[in-house]
Amino acid sequence: MSDTAQTSAQGGDGFSARIVIPEKHPMVTLLGATDSLLRVIERSFPDTDIHVRGNEVTATGDRADIALVKQLFNEMMLVLRTGQPLTEDSVERSIAMLKSGASDPDGAVSPSAVFTQSILSNRGRTIRPKTLNQKSYVDAIDKHTITFGIGPAGTGKTYLAMAKAVQALQAKEVNRIILTRPAVEAGERLGFLPGTLYEKIDPYLRPLYDALHDMMDPDSIPRLMAAGTIEVAPLAYMRGRTLNDAFIILDEAQNTSPEQIKMFLTRLGFNSKVVVTGDTTQIDLPSGTRSGLKVVQEILMDIPDIHFSILTSTDVVRHKLVGRIVDAYERWDAQNSDEAGPAPRKAAPRGPRSRTPRQPHRTES
Repeated sequence: MSDTAQTSAQGGDGFSARIVIPEKHPMVTLLGATDSLLRVIERSFPDTDIHVRGNEVTATGDRADIALVKQLFNEMMLVLRTGQPLTEDSVERSIAMLKSGASDPDGAVSPSAVFTQSILSNRGRTIRPKTLNQKSYVDAIDKHTITFGIGPAGTGKTYLAMAKAVQALQAKEVNRIILTRPAVEAGERLGFLPGTLYEKIDPYLRPLYDALHDMMDPDSIPRLMAAGTIEVAPLAYMRGRTLNDAFIILDEAQNTSPEQIKMFLTRLGFNSKVVVTGDTTQIDLPSGTRSGLKVVQEILMDIPDIHFSILTSTDVVRHKLVGRIVDAYERWDAQNSDEAGPAPRKAAPRGPRSRTPRQPHRTES
């Protein structure tokens, strides 16, 4: 329940609402330094006139937009009540969530519930979902034994799964964390890389190590890995094992074959949880090899206790340009797939060529 006081009325210039902000919330925390947050709101509702006087905000415009503005201020108040600051990014994301959920009959969209959900805290930093789809993804991991997180780069699918794994380990819900990914990228093969086996696989697993260092005391990670509490290994190492009491993450699953992902999923043991992440637009498999991540959606979509969370460019939490780049590539792919003609005919296989035996060189006597 919000602590803002609101009144609404129909005027000659449109629908009008007056929002009274309680004095315990200084207006600078609500509107931002030099009104930076207010400008974000005004840009997002260009047809709405928003005026601030003292601790009152008056908005005039379309009834639907005014309802969203009122709800936005309520959500901003709920975030401030938890002691968290408001940022331009969080306000923009709040507006996007409210607009996307405007037609939701249950009215279940609540930006404050997203921004105040804490997954993990480490060294003064708290990891939280930042979009509605990210919150749904995190909630699905809690509710299901196997969860697939599928989406483009920057949507937090791997990072949030790692945070849930560390949370489960710290809460003693599991005894170990197992992180794995296929060692196939950009056409490289391990046999052609220099160094020992671990030196060869290290570049492929480095993103998982980096995420671990964000979430745990770096000094404790080597000790936990030496004890087997945390294991980071290529996917091939999963074959023949049964993984009990573990939180298992398969990253970059778009680079698995259908056989590999089946092998991985059937490693599941008792009291374990599996999260599979991948981006079906960035497949590095050899030409002609179908991605196991695409196949598994067709096979397991309706199996109970397995959930597929789909993240999109709107869930990208990197630089804003990343989301625009993802959208641009999707448009380009759609356009070029429509314009592409029929696949070229495949040449008939040729039989072995007959060779005439080479005659030895003779010299005249």
